[in-house]
This record gives sequence, C-alpha cells and structure tokens, in this order.
Amino acid sequence: MSGGTGKTVAERLRGAFEVLTRAERQLANALLDNYPMLGMESITAVAESAGVSTPTVVRMAKKLGFGGFPEMQAAMRAELQATISNPIAKHDQWAESALEGHLLSRFADAVTENLRQTLNQIDKRTFDAVADLLADQSRNVHVVGGRITRSMADHFFTHMQVIRPGVTQIASNSNSWPHYVLNMRPGDILVAFDIRRYEHDILRLAEMARARDVTIVLFTDQWGSPAARHAAHCFHARIEVPSAWDSTAVILFIAEALIAAIETRSWETTRARMNELEELFDKTRLFRKFV
Repeated sequence: MSGGTGKTVAERLRGAFEVLTRAERQLANALLDNYPMLGMESITAVAESAGVSTPTVVRMAKKLGFGGFPEMQAAMRAELQATISNPIAKHDQWAESALEGHLLSRFADAVTENLRQTLNQIDKRTFDAVADLLADQSRNVHVVGGRITRSMADHFFTHMQVIRPGVTQIASNSNSWPHYVLNMRPGDILVAFDIRRYEHDILRLAEMARARDVTIVLFTDQWGSPAARHAAHCFHARIEVPSAWDSTAVILFIAEALIAAIETRSWETTRARMNELEELFDKTRLFRKFV
C-alpha cells in the first residue's frame, strides 16, 4: 500500500471525505457502498457506476496518496485477499516477517498500535450518537455475534441487560434468527459483531433487520464487514496481531467504553436495576460474601 500509512483504502476514503469535491464524495460513497468489489472493476466501470468521469477517479486516487487508479486498485485487491485469509495463512505471514523480541512484547506492541490507530479514526460524534440510541429505552436492543465474535456479543449483552430493559441476545443457531426478526420493530436497534472472514448469516440478518426499519450498529474490522452497507453506524477496529488469530481487544475496548457511556446516560434507571439485581443475587447466594 502506498504512502506507508498502513491504512486501508476505505479508511483513507473516510478520513479524506471532508476535503473531497462533490464528485469525489459521490465516487467515495459508491466505492464504500460496494466495498471493495466495485474497486475491482475497470476505471470506466467504476466511473459509470458512481456517475462521475474517469478523470475524477484518477484525481481522487491521487488525493488519497496513490500514484493512480491501478495502484489504488492493487491495494484493494490485497485487502480483499487479506479478508479471506484463514488462520494458517495469517500465521505464515507473521512467521515470515517475525521481528526480534519476545512474543509477549511484540503482541502488546501490535495491540497498542491497533488501539492508537483505531482511536485516531473514531468519530466521537458517532460514538455519542450510538450511546444516545442505546440509552433510549423506547427502543428494544438486539445483540448478535458470529463464531469468533459471539463472546463479545455475550459480554455486551450481559452488561446492557443490567443497564436497561428491552435487551435480547440472539441465539447462536442462525436457523432460529427469523424468529428474532419477527419480534423486531421499526426503531429497534441491532448491535452486530462481525470480523473477517465475514459470515453470510450476519449479512442476511442485517438485510432482514434493515428491511424492518431497524437501526444497525456494527462492530467490525478495518476492512469492514459486508453488513456495513446496511448499518447506520460502524465502529472499525484494527485487529491484526502476530498470531494465526485476529485480536478482538480493540473491539472489546470500544464496546466497554460504549457501555460506560450508556450507563452514565441512564444512571438513575441503571442504579435502581443494579440494586434490585443485588437483592436477587443475595437471595440466590450466587456470590460469596465475607461480611
């Protein structure tokens, strides 16, 4: 990727949006709506799909730091390959470029850098808007995750269930998901977690929920789940670490920060629910008490 920034083309597009011309914004939106597949087309096909001229495509590619459209397209092609990489391929990639030092230190450095880059790109207005949405108790909240991200969805659900009523965790068996969609109402919120290799079931669920006027909040990686095209709000977190597996540490950080923001917005209700829950815990003797 040109420029040595380590950013994906999508990240560059979102970061440069404010300085793009009207035609370039139109092109950027078209690319992001069908990312990265539209970028795999010829420059003529890209321009026609976006309703802009081919010189506009070239100018925007250069504005993003590429030598031209072919270089930008090559970067997107490399990204596409990265999103479908299996754990063995990821391990081999890191093994080939392994640096000196203990793995613990290298892993920590990678996660720290992931957090730094992610925080630099998160729009605080988006974060606040999502916190306001999820604190609105007139809206029901539905939470779903995939094979790897299910644990984060469970973590998010457990806290949200304490903070406010009207929160549902969607079961892992996707065959039952139409039953959950049946109970979704316009204005409800679907919080979804999906990172590479993106799951078809998450995309289908997002499509069905959006068709019912459900607002979708998506936690995904730097490339972006295909479900992003149906989402009102997306949190893109960087996930690459020296491992066969991707790291969800930064996604969990954002989710926990969001939980804190929602809790603050609805503290009176949350405090009452916490007190009642503690009484129920005492009755069931769930936790050991020393006093």
